[in-house]
Amino acid sequence: MASTNANKNTSQIQIRFVTKQEQYAVPDFPLSVHTSIVSSELNSLVNELLKESSSIKRNIEFDFLICSQFLRASLAEHIAEKNVTIEDVIDVEYVEKYPPPEPQDCLIHDDWVSAVAVCEKWILTGCYDNTLHIWTSKGKHHLVIPAHTSPIKAVAWISLSDDTASFVSASQDQTAIIWDWNIAENSVDCIHVCRGHERGLEAVSINYDKTLMATGAWDTMLKIWSTSNQDENEDGESTSKRLKSEHGKTRIPKRTMKGHKEAVSGIVWSDRTEVITSSWDHTMKVWDTELGGIKHELAGNKSFFDIDYSPLSRAVVAASADRHIRLYDPRSTEGSLVKTLFTSHTQWVQSVRWSTVDENLFISGAYDNDMKLWDTRSPKAALFDLSGHEDKVLCCNWSNPKFMVSGGADNTVRIFKSKNAVH
Repeated sequence: MASTNANKNTSQIQIRFVTKQEQYAVPDFPLSVHTSIVSSELNSLVNELLKESSSIKRNIEFDFLICSQFLRASLAEHIAEKNVTIEDVIDVEYVEKYPPPEPQDCLIHDDWVSAVAVCEKWILTGCYDNTLHIWTSKGKHHLVIPAHTSPIKAVAWISLSDDTASFVSASQDQTAIIWDWNIAENSVDCIHVCRGHERGLEAVSINYDKTLMATGAWDTMLKIWSTSNQDENEDGESTSKRLKSEHGKTRIPKRTMKGHKEAVSGIVWSDRTEVITSSWDHTMKVWDTELGGIKHELAGNKSFFDIDYSPLSRAVVAASADRHIRLYDPRSTEGSLVKTLFTSHTQWVQSVRWSTVDENLFISGAYDNDMKLWDTRSPKAALFDLSGHEDKVLCCNWSNPKFMVSGGADNTVRIFKSKNAVH
């Protein structure tokens, strides 16, 4: 009896180590290991092989991919779930582990921080007390702007040079405002007040060449606006002539698109003329901004609160009311539209943002007070919980690869420094 149990416990499997990170390559001959082996034991094994076959003598932390997913259980459990036959030699790919992001400054505001955007070293925040703020990534408060008459729900940078910058704020007061900032003098001018929505705005997004912006609101409309200083609508008539009461600052939309049944909660440009929106009506829609129509629709079973698109992976992540984050291929016309489900938040997920330099990484912020860093190859567990907020996380941003930034209902912005592992 004892020997059969021993055999059960020592069932072996053949594996081969492979890596795309050539500086860490080890000989790729097959090795026999226990089926019960886990990540930490594989790590010791690779490090031993590295020391024997290369000049690397320090221990390196690796993550292990089998069938394109990180090993988070024993090898036996992982391959059973993936329906892999154990008769074959199994390729175990290893990558250097992503280092934990380091908490940096905490930027204190007077009210909920509901919008945040980063451009190089500058952080733009929007609050429930109707104000905009500009900070440096080192935590220095640069400017406060009494911007709107209702809470600000979204902000975005349009352009930045050494001396000047422009950005947009979108508010529940039904307007979006385009601002010019003279950095040397540290003064701002309101350039255009974008009017046309009939209810509060929720989302704003700037296109790739910075010439257009899209806004979405509680009136269910998606509107496209020019960001340029030449204030003309589509038929060439200057809007300033007709709206002298506002000194020519009022801008009207170039195009209004109808299709959602409830509030538009998130917007992202996915191409030169293509916008993807998420809505409380349980759908995401892909729009052609030139033709003004819907190209494609993705239906969910809960309200969507935010989306982001990665030009690197050409995939969309969507934040939802059921605590899950879903990864979609927006162009997929066959098979399941949901490619991956990410489950670890315990309450509504409010905000999602892709890394701009790594096709596998994104961050999320939720009502459980946490921002999380995810790798698409590890759907059941986030890489890291970035804790610090004492109330709901309302927004997050990762436009600058060096900083993950989140704003919350605890009136703070938290900054985490990301030390990019070599991928």
